[in-house]
Amino acid sequence: MSESSLGRAPDGPADVTSSGHKTTIGIAGAITAAVLVLLLPSPANLPPEAQRLGAIFLAAIILWATEALPIAVTALLVIVLQPLLRVAELDVAFKAFVSPVFFFVLAMFCIAAAVTNAGLDRRFAYWLLARAGTDSRRVVIALIVGTAATSMFISDVPACAIFMSIGLGVMSRLNLEPGKSAIGKAIMVGIPIGSLIGGVTTPAGSSVNILGLHFIEEFGNVTVSFVEWMAIGIPMSVGLVPVACWAILRCFPPEIPTIGDAGLIERERAELGPMSAPERKTVTLLATMMVLWIAGSWIEFLDVLTVGLGGAIVMFFPGIQLLTWKQAERATGWDTMLMIGGVTSLGTASVNTGLATWLVGLALGGVTNWHIVFVLLAISAFTVVIHLALPIGPVVNAVVIPPIALLAIGADVNPALYALPVAFTASCAFLLPLDAVALLTYSRGYYRMHEMLAPGVLVSAVWVIWMTVIMLVVGPFLGFI
Repeated sequence: MSESSLGRAPDGPADVTSSGHKTTIGIAGAITAAVLVLLLPSPANLPPEAQRLGAIFLAAIILWATEALPIAVTALLVIVLQPLLRVAELDVAFKAFVSPVFFFVLAMFCIAAAVTNAGLDRRFAYWLLARAGTDSRRVVIALIVGTAATSMFISDVPACAIFMSIGLGVMSRLNLEPGKSAIGKAIMVGIPIGSLIGGVTTPAGSSVNILGLHFIEEFGNVTVSFVEWMAIGIPMSVGLVPVACWAILRCFPPEIPTIGDAGLIERERAELGPMSAPERKTVTLLATMMVLWIAGSWIEFLDVLTVGLGGAIVMFFPGIQLLTWKQAERATGWDTMLMIGGVTSLGTASVNTGLATWLVGLALGGVTNWHIVFVLLAISAFTVVIHLALPIGPVVNAVVIPPIALLAIGADVNPALYALPVAFTASCAFLLPLDAVALLTYSRGYYRMHEMLAPGVLVSAVWVIWMTVIMLVVGPFLGFI
């Protein structure tokens, strides 16, 4: 969640003091929660090592949510604590830490950097804004749609950051006051929602997606192809983006009808000139990767990771040179990558110790006896609500997917049918700005935390219903039902 600090002024004395209090409270809260879990009587059917892992999990969630420690440090801490608390041997914990997901996230950071360096992001944004004209409602819609479209191919945090900078430019020209402008709220709430919705369109849209697929394959023994994911992801995003635009404009109707001079956007767009060589190379490479990802649904060795890493590597080749390694180093969120590793390790440990099965049995026990419609509704709704306690998408996947997959196997159901709604809905983090994507715009001060709730509830409710409908309609064609 460190991306939320981008663009802030250097900490002054008051900020340092506040940060110190936050660190102390967060660490004290994590230690207290972990000790309480360890001292509680062990629940029935819960192995001792699972209870100890629960203490680690709870402490890690508190530290990640409060950022009392850097998220990368917390990720390393969960590895060290596993052998110390006799949850897993150190080599077992590290084996799960370095998964294919880790390297895919690295590849996606490189791709996002290439798009930004080439200037494709600004060209696309200005193209959209030029078509929106001066109507303020259409500008809000253009920014939401543009963020969603960009997030289909690059990770949701960079996509959100790109369009946030465009949105801030628009609001700066209008002299909108943070916290008091309805259009400012609409833009800054809409951009992260659009980013998270667009991110589920393809597996490449978010590291959360790849982590979900990894857990489905590991614990459900089912491989979901790129095309199979898109068969669900495309109708999800196409159906939800209009809902998001409606919900945001309903909750935050712009206080001004127009944004001013449309010619200014056209002039800024004209200043970009014709597409440069790096832009053409980036477009060609992204298009090639998309074709190979789709072909990988039938050609086994063209899996998502191989194509993603291959595309990132090609960017450094002579004659292409879309990136230097120094640029890639600066663009890579190493804290995010280490957190993915820590989450993967915790997810594997939660299954090995029995903690995951116990937790989901506690929350969703007996649902397998329900009609499939109500099962899918319950799973998606549970995943939405659990974001309030687990505000980090990868953690949601780690906690919920392994036991859900095992639950499906026990009920003689294809694990993908139960687990895919979790993998998709792990990105439905709209109730409060607790996720890293939403925190990115929240930190700018244009809206208060509770102001995301109204549009977030509307979009989340439609998400749960739409997710269920798509699984019931598309699932039989994919062999999941």
